[in-house]
Amino acid sequence: MKLNVNGLLIVISGPSGVGKSTVRKALFNKKGHNLIYSVSMTTRKPRDGEVDGVDYYFVSREEFERRIEEGKFLEYAEFVGNYYGTPKDIVEKKLDEGHEVVLEIEVEGALQVRKVMPEAVFIFLVPPGRQALYDRLLSRGTEDKSKIEERINKANREFLLAHKYDYIVVNDDVDNAADRIMAIIRAEHAKTERSIHQYMKLLGE
Repeated sequence: MKLNVNGLLIVISGPSGVGKSTVRKALFNKKGHNLIYSVSMTTRKPRDGEVDGVDYYFVSREEFERRIEEGKFLEYAEFVGNYYGTPKDIVEKKLDEGHEVVLEIEVEGALQVRKVMPEAVFIFLVPPGRQALYDRLLSRGTEDKSKIEERINKANREFLLAHKYDYIVVNDDVDNAADRIMAIIRAEHAKTERSIHQYMKLLGE
C-alpha cells in the first residue's frame, strides 16, 4: 500500500524574470516523476498552432464569468481585455488521481490560490541577486529600460511577500533549482500530516 494516495499541488511562483518557466521545464525533464502541468483557461482566441486543452482551455467570456460566479477557479485575473484563470475542478481531479500538479504563476495569483488551497506547496523562486534579475529581463529584448525598471520595482515589492510561501528556492542554476524543487516535493510527501492516516490504515491491516 502507498502511504500517499492523493497528489500534491505545487505552486511555483515569483516575480517576472526569475526564470519560472525555465525551471519548470527543467523540472519536467527530470526522470521518474508524476508531474502534470496545470493548463490555464482563457477567453482569448487561440493563436496559430495552439491546441485546446494543451496550451489553454479556450472558453467564451460568458462561460468564464459563469465559472467565476460558481467559484470554479483557484485564481483568475483579467489582462488586456481577456480573462485568465486556473480551473479548480480540473486540478482537483488530477490530484485525486494521484498526480503532482504544477502551477507556474505570478505572485498575485499564488496568494489567491493560498486562500483556496492552503494545503498546497508554495515555492518562491528568486534570483541570486537584483542585478541578475535586471540582466535576465534585459536579455529578453522585448521591453525598453523604462518597462524593465517598472518590473524591477514590482519585483522589489513582491520580494517582501516571500514569508507567505513555504519554501524559497534560489535560481542560481536552473538544474540545481529544479533538483531542489524535486527534493521539496519528496519531503512534503513524507510529512506526518500528509501520510499519517494512510500509515495508520497500513498498521491495521
